Amino acid sequence: MRRWWRAGRSVLLEYEDATLSVTHLTDAIARVRATPADFLPRRPWSATPPDDAFPPVEVAVEATGDGVTVRSGGGLAVHAAATGARVAVLHRGQTIMMDGDGGGPAWHADGRATWTHRMPPDENYLGFGERTGLLDKRGQRLACWCTDRYEYQGAGVDPLYQAIPFYLAVDAAGRSHGVYLHNTYRSVFDLTAQREQRLVMAVDGGELDWYVMAGPTPAEVVTRFTHLTGRMPLPPRWALGYQQARWGYDSAERIRAVAADLRRHDIPADVLYLDIDHQDGLRTFTWDPEAFPDPAGLAADLAADGFKLAAVVDVGVSHQPEGGYDVFDEGHRKGYFLTEGDGLLLRHVWPGLCAFPDFASPAVRQWWGRWYASLLDRGVRGVVNDMNEPAMHDLPMDHPDSARVEPPLDTPHDLDADHAEVHNVYALLENAATDAALRDLRPDERVLRLSRAGGTGIQRYAAVWTGDNGSYWEHLEMSLPQLMNLGLSGVAFAGADIGGFFGDCGPELLARWFQLGCCYPLARNHCARGRAAQEPWVWGAETLDACRAAVRLRYRLLPYLYTLLADAAETGSPVLRPLLYHYPADRRGRQLADQALLGRDLLIAPVLRPGVTARAVYLPAGRWYDTRTGAVHDGGRHVLVDAAIGDGLPLFARGGGVVPSGPVGRYADELPLNPLTLDVYPDRDGEAEGELYEDDGASMAHTRGVRARTRYSYRDGVLTARPVGLLDAPARLVVVRVHHPTGPELTRLIDGGKSWTVRA
Repeated sequence: MRRWWRAGRSVLLEYEDATLSVTHLTDAIARVRATPADFLPRRPWSATPPDDAFPPVEVAVEATGDGVTVRSGGGLAVHAAATGARVAVLHRGQTIMMDGDGGGPAWHADGRATWTHRMPPDENYLGFGERTGLLDKRGQRLACWCTDRYEYQGAGVDPLYQAIPFYLAVDAAGRSHGVYLHNTYRSVFDLTAQREQRLVMAVDGGELDWYVMAGPTPAEVVTRFTHLTGRMPLPPRWALGYQQARWGYDSAERIRAVAADLRRHDIPADVLYLDIDHQDGLRTFTWDPEAFPDPAGLAADLAADGFKLAAVVDVGVSHQPEGGYDVFDEGHRKGYFLTEGDGLLLRHVWPGLCAFPDFASPAVRQWWGRWYASLLDRGVRGVVNDMNEPAMHDLPMDHPDSARVEPPLDTPHDLDADHAEVHNVYALLENAATDAALRDLRPDERVLRLSRAGGTGIQRYAAVWTGDNGSYWEHLEMSLPQLMNLGLSGVAFAGADIGGFFGDCGPELLARWFQLGCCYPLARNHCARGRAAQEPWVWGAETLDACRAAVRLRYRLLPYLYTLLADAAETGSPVLRPLLYHYPADRRGRQLADQALLGRDLLIAPVLRPGVTARAVYLPAGRWYDTRTGAVHDGGRHVLVDAAIGDGLPLFARGGGVVPSGPVGRYADELPLNPLTLDVYPDRDGEAEGELYEDDGASMAHTRGVRARTRYSYRDGVLTARPVGLLDAPARLVVVRVHHPTGPELTRLIDGGKSWTVRA
């Protein structure tokens, strides 16, 4: 180190062959950058705000013989070593990460740059966005590159559709920190050097730039990461309902028949999907005039029966130089498509050769967003941005030798960027365009948005699903850690296709997938054209009963689930959580991937293998109530529970929680929350607490404060309700059920309103 100096809110440290920058954005978040040349300017698609968007943080700088330490008042310290630009990070006096000997930043002849940290032997690593396999990613090499994985197989497939270079580290004592690699080029996290205890972050271009977030709890890390990268908007309440989709619902009559079957079989449902079948010649933003002659009439008829209609949008725009397709004609005339050499970049997607919008351009994003009016004006209330990695083929899609390809890395984009830099934010920028357009087209309405691909911060614009999974037991089992790691990576509103997209789902697998899938934040049944049907009724009465019971459980819990989504919108907290989220020091539960917490107060233990009629469930410390049988267990151990298909999902309530639920209607907003049921599960001290979030469920009034949270506390046999917010709770009946470890359940029925107290 030659010298150091302050530059605004940063401390810069000059070494012989590099410059290091340390910036405290808050008392618990620091940014560390290194470059052999000049620091790069901020890109407009950065997932994080400019440094000066944060309030100033007072830091102390201490220089000693072994380097320079920059410390915030909250106890987050970054120590830069005297040689090698190596760093160590401490929080409240404890080292939470360090480079160690041989670590630190490095620049290589092939253009890559790496930063090597020490990987302690007792540390677990979670997050990393969308991944296959189990929860802990220690021992793996993970690439961040949005990739079309058509019909992907197995737990070793990497990468997938989402590129989120963030991890949550948890040490043996349960102390946590997070690291976000702020770089949109292809990056790799290499956690394979376990014996050497090295964790390597590598980037193919751009800058070595990362943020560290102190905990010490996992919840605090996730809150701080989403403070940096954004949080999800609250979706409409109906988006938490059951959703039915299929690539192959190819006419308005077919959609009407599915809607009628859902109602006839008494399966609550809220959303029906139109895949590319609804398009004229598979061209995006069009309607097939024969199969869907009156989309507005279809949407209105479905709405009268409680259904919302969602439709797919693909980024590939059919290349039609002869004219007659407005989307291509206008985009080509204005120069809005990616180019290759002297012409357009053309590759094959569903309609044939397609051009691809340059979403790096603000003008292109604004133009693209206007086309969503062609859907919304016909009654569509949900949009699905698909094939946006971008997905493309070198030959027609039905050609036996057709192969997936990507735009060349040197493809030019707006703002003097190339595709190597833009690829991982291509879908993110498309969804930013969608979000801006929907807010403009429907300023006081919440429209459901889904995206298959995305980068860091995708939760600000859309929910996601895990892409083209298969109808395999392995994919059912894998979906739980997939969604938990997405939640830890900031993406709380996500789901996997119930039943699997590819393959043929049999009755037992379908029933088990419904039992788990109805606990996904986003619960959508979806499968591919040409595969076995997997609507709940196709396998007969027993499977139908199991699927219907799972859906009805979800609808009964909608008040609880909606409260969790509101929490995610406010704090970034996941909906599906690994046990370590609340019990990080529990060594027996921290790596479990076959069960999860649904919020803080419910624990699910799905059956993930065929032929199983009982399973072991690990219960963390405390008291736990089996919601199916009423049995009460002390935690910190495994219990064996019945788990035949007819027994339903093994579901446990935490002692100390109050869980709100409501009546089950045909769709989410058919019935008012009357009666409201409050299940009180006292802990060992006889106490419990919980919350209920409420708003109108559809408009943006909640952003203007028209919402309410009612906090419930149970002590000394008395349950008290205290609402906070501008929205008055309506007059309604409240069913209070206090569950006791010994003796009968106590039930009271009261007239609820605003604040109230009842002795249970």
